[in-house]
Amino acid sequence: MELSLSSVPRISALTAHPGYSSPCKIVPIKHSCSSSHLWLKCSDNSVVGLYGKENYLTTSPTKNRSRFSIRACTQVGAAGSDPVFNKVSQFKDAFWRFLRPHTIRGTVLGSFSLVARALIENTNLIRWSLLLKAFSGLIALICGNGYIVGINQIYDIGIDKVNKPYLPIAAGDLSVQSAWFLVLIFAVTGLLIVGMNFGPFITALYSLGLFLGTIYSVPPFRMKRFPVVAFLIIATVRGFLLNFGVYYATRAALGLTFEWSLPVAFITTFVTLFALVIAITKDLPDVEGDRKFQISTLATKLGVRNIAFLGSGLLLLNYVGAILAAIFIPEAFRPGLMIPAHSILALILIYQAWLLEKANYTKEAISGFYQFVWNLFYAEYIMFPFI
Repeated sequence: MELSLSSVPRISALTAHPGYSSPCKIVPIKHSCSSSHLWLKCSDNSVVGLYGKENYLTTSPTKNRSRFSIRACTQVGAAGSDPVFNKVSQFKDAFWRFLRPHTIRGTVLGSFSLVARALIENTNLIRWSLLLKAFSGLIALICGNGYIVGINQIYDIGIDKVNKPYLPIAAGDLSVQSAWFLVLIFAVTGLLIVGMNFGPFITALYSLGLFLGTIYSVPPFRMKRFPVVAFLIIATVRGFLLNFGVYYATRAALGLTFEWSLPVAFITTFVTLFALVIAITKDLPDVEGDRKFQISTLATKLGVRNIAFLGSGLLLLNYVGAILAAIFIPEAFRPGLMIPAHSILALILIYQAWLLEKANYTKEAISGFYQFVWNLFYAEYIMFPFI
């Protein structure tokens, strides 16, 4: 099957978003064009798009900039360049955006963190032969992640054109047929790897994750329409299934039966609640598109400010719980690291919530806050093997 990409020559307006990279050059231009919403119309009647610092294209009527930067990207090769190389380069860029890199980082960090913890608890059982199995498991998890975020993009094209115009299908950089091909490859590859290497129980857990990711996005189920169900699905997949499944599979590979340890019970609970916060706050930048397409979320019902406060409050509760766990169960944790680390992260969270309030919840500020929440998520996994 041919992976088709849009090939109409144009100058693309791309925004920066988590994990996005491009070979395009940043071209500074003088402020000599008239602005109208998201586009600049210049004297030669050419139209170019603004390249903003945040996840979304925005212009601010209150901020005057003497200079702008645009990302000038032609989607056809320059004269004399290799058209095959251009096609490959374009597909690589679209493919990476299709994977939603910020979710891939969470999956990879979570996997490394849980595997590291299991190995630290059983250093005498470490064997080099386990490396290939661990790598295959990581590939399977990335495939599962790719399937879930990919199937969501296929059924959210209209919404993404409003909320996330940089995503490859919405931007016209990846065809729907190619997207279907990719998600099917992800699902089949992931299931084959898990089934051949990790036994029936982990295969059943993996299949459950794919099923929940499917009913979240695909009609007639489309559970994302129902806020509570949507939150529970995201928390279950990214929180419980990932942490429990990776730890279970690692212990099985070491020849051990499953047994909860207090640190693993802690991180599973912590990340499940954290995933619930991600599920809540992810809708904050998407209110405009969700309302247009009648997607009911807590943000559309209760307002952006209230949901930002709710998410911040739940995260603070998480950090307070982590500090209390270190105080009352010192034999299971390292209080000298766990208490100050979570105290600092809690203070930074309060500061970021204050900045969001001060910015009056602009779309740019909301997008930055949501990205900050993901950074806190990464930080917890990075710390976990050491606490």
